[in-house]
Amino acid sequence: MQYWLMKSEPDTFGIDDLKACPDGTEHWDGVRNYQARNMMRDQMKKGDRVLFYHSACKVPGVAGIAKVVKEAYPDHTAQNPDSKYYDPKATQDNPRWFMVDVKYERKLKRLIPLSELKSNPALEGMQLLKKGNRLSIMPVDDAHWQAILAME
Repeated sequence: MQYWLMKSEPDTFGIDDLKACPDGTEHWDGVRNYQARNMMRDQMKKGDRVLFYHSACKVPGVAGIAKVVKEAYPDHTAQNPDSKYYDPKATQDNPRWFMVDVKYERKLKRLIPLSELKSNPALEGMQLLKKGNRLSIMPVDDAHWQAILAME
């Protein structure tokens, strides 16, 4: 099992939105960065755990935990001209973009803000905290996963 951090804007789709989905499960669509796509397509496996991170908001931080319940498959929004994630170069033969399904596990006891993550020495080297890192999906090593959960 691997650990991941997946970012979403809470005004668009937050941890409570995931919880409210049927069976607490939803596809993670709209990833349009090749590096993030490759991780999702090539490395994410069913059963992997996810830190659900609220980004681009007043207080960004880790809000909850989810689990990958379906491995990568073509992101249908890329082929829908009415979707904000439409990519005219994506076809059924060459889908270009992929998504996974994630299932809500739980909210953290409290949102762990980015400011606290940055000040925790146990999180040194975490990809999220590296200068200039803007990926929406990134791996989390076991020690960092445990340190974040200990911050609840």
